Amino acid sequence: MRIRDATHSDLPQMLAIFNDVIATSTAVYALAPVSLEDRTQWMQARQAQGFPILAAVDGDDLLGFASYGEWRGAWGGYKFTVEHSVHVKAGLRGTGIGRQLMEHLILAAHTAGLHVMIGAIDADNAASIRFHERLGFTAVAHFHEVGFKFNRWLDVVFMQRVIGPPQAAP
Repeated sequence: MRIRDATHSDLPQMLAIFNDVIATSTAVYALAPVSLEDRTQWMQARQAQGFPILAAVDGDDLLGFASYGEWRGAWGGYKFTVEHSVHVKAGLRGTGIGRQLMEHLILAAHTAGLHVMIGAIDADNAASIRFHERLGFTAVAHFHEVGFKFNRWLDVVFMQRVIGPPQAAP
């Protein structure tokens, strides 16, 4: 397996992974599958803003992907903070792919001069919370019943990791 920048040709496999996550979990609070056009626009927007999209691949097989983007982007004071997402193909979760993607993503954020990375995690997803804790993230907020999916209310936990020293702001 290797980690590389995602390309347009990865989009169909990224879409399959993302839509599986939507259909089978509360890792994403979307209620309906997204289209290839939606994912294409998402990729173009991230790339236009200079944000990375990383792909974990084995030959031509996409195993997972990760990215980060603006956090509360309408406000310039948040320009050193990003929110990330990482998704791994069903059946391969817990095998270290997500960790390798996140380690590369954190390094990219550090290299870009960013200061804080935030993850929004379903509060019932203990595995994802532990995953983030092992990567140095700490829980900083718990929002109760802010999402609704699969006919139930969902809580979300915000976790953050400072990726650069506080005095390192450009």
